[in-house]
Amino acid sequence: MSEKVYRSELTPVSFLRRSAYMFPDKTAVVYGDRRYTYRELEERVNRLSSRLRDAGLQKGDRVAFLCFNTPPMLEAHFAVPAAGLVLVAINTRLGKDEVTYVVEHSGAKMVFVDAELEKLLADVEGVETVRVDDTGEAGDPYEDYLSDGSTEAAPDVLEDEEETISINYTSGTTGRPKGVMYTHRGAYLCALGNAIEIGMGYETKYLWTLPMFHCNGWTYPWAVTAVAATHVCLRKVEPPRIWDLFESEGITHYCAAPTVQIGIVNDDAAHELDRSVTAAIAGAPPSPTLLGGLLELNINPMHIYGLTETYGPMTTSGVHPEWEDLDMEERARLMARQGQGYTTADLVRVVDENMNDVERDGETMGEIVMHGNMVAKGYFDNEEATEEAFEGGWYHSGDVAVWHPDGYVEIRDRNKDIIVSGGENISTIEVEQVVSRHPAVMEAAVVAIPDEKWGERPKAFVVLKNGAEATEQEIIDFCKEHIARFKAPAAIEFGELPKTSTGKVQKFVLRDKEWTGQEKRVN
Repeated sequence: MSEKVYRSELTPVSFLRRSAYMFPDKTAVVYGDRRYTYRELEERVNRLSSRLRDAGLQKGDRVAFLCFNTPPMLEAHFAVPAAGLVLVAINTRLGKDEVTYVVEHSGAKMVFVDAELEKLLADVEGVETVRVDDTGEAGDPYEDYLSDGSTEAAPDVLEDEEETISINYTSGTTGRPKGVMYTHRGAYLCALGNAIEIGMGYETKYLWTLPMFHCNGWTYPWAVTAVAATHVCLRKVEPPRIWDLFESEGITHYCAAPTVQIGIVNDDAAHELDRSVTAAIAGAPPSPTLLGGLLELNINPMHIYGLTETYGPMTTSGVHPEWEDLDMEERARLMARQGQGYTTADLVRVVDENMNDVERDGETMGEIVMHGNMVAKGYFDNEEATEEAFEGGWYHSGDVAVWHPDGYVEIRDRNKDIIVSGGENISTIEVEQVVSRHPAVMEAAVVAIPDEKWGERPKAFVVLKNGAEATEQEIIDFCKEHIARFKAPAAIEFGELPKTSTGKVQKFVLRDKEWTGQEKRVN
């Protein structure tokens, strides 16, 4: 006699239900003077979900949020999917035209917008909007909207865990942004992977330095909730405020791209902490100099790697106990690698142009490819781009890397950033890491510039630390002492670096400036 096997569909919405059930009086959210327990957070989520269900929307319709890292943005990650809808978290740093494109392309039926950003919706027509004044009190349109909702949880409407839970738009540096579709299953597994890999638990106090709009905050809205930890929301990323919250709120974990980490390390308030704080780093390869600087402050860096198409991070450079006996420079060098797949992910590969694994010698370069539960299901309304990026069932990252004998992978560059000088390949990341080791340098970016003899040579764009001084020749000479002379920058330019809305350096802006008037780029 056969028995029917019952199971529930995987969804991160279930994390809030469980935490509110087991720990109703535990502090779930801290935001300035506001404190919400898990019971109160669930009630607020239920109210929002109730209102969305009564708004005449159909299952699968998109609801956009254009908000900072405030409680409403956190609540959206549970309420929107609980109502059977798809969340579109919009980058708060986009311009008006870009916001209009995302709203229109996603087909969003509603937009919740922070009052400070309302002007970005000036050209959006035919979409219902709800303003968020961010007061947490009656009179705030968002709070008034919630007040008419039910605090009771409605029945599940999820029929298949492969349904889309959210659409996250890429930065669009090489064309129109693409809407990456996440599933309930993928978000569930990635959230658990994040909780496991950076060691979060019931006592965790997580500081929201990472934008929740970026890959759904790398799925941390769900991950922090899964372990009934405390979300400490932060409207604006300001290093002095971060240092204040480290102490006043007892922060234990946070995530940020290297550019934010650099600001934290170099802030006037920086000091060695009495207790260890775990910092997850992704978005760009961190330099060993940055990792060493964090360690000196008792901030334990965890280097993780991924892309929008992989729900944010999906690999970690898991630290081996024996590394602690190494000198700081060697330890940081090993930690700067991209590592290998999460507990909840498949292992990544480094392959040649024929999809064959490259030698695990730490020298042979190939492209990182990945598949499995933590890879998105494609691009919204863009079949052509989906077929190209996910050809053969593997997501093609565009990241050039080597595969080390210990199984860890290490990015050497993006395909488009490799410098070919006199027939030799030069990794811009390798040069950047050496430039960053100079004591006067806070941040650096390296691109190819034209050279009559060699075709291309590296040029470094450098941001100096406050009050520090260095000449172009001093930095070039420093590099020649630490790497092959042909890899050293041919020129140095001092000044601010152009960055995307998510904090990544826009190398194409630097590169285009250097190649203006050239018939073609050599490589």
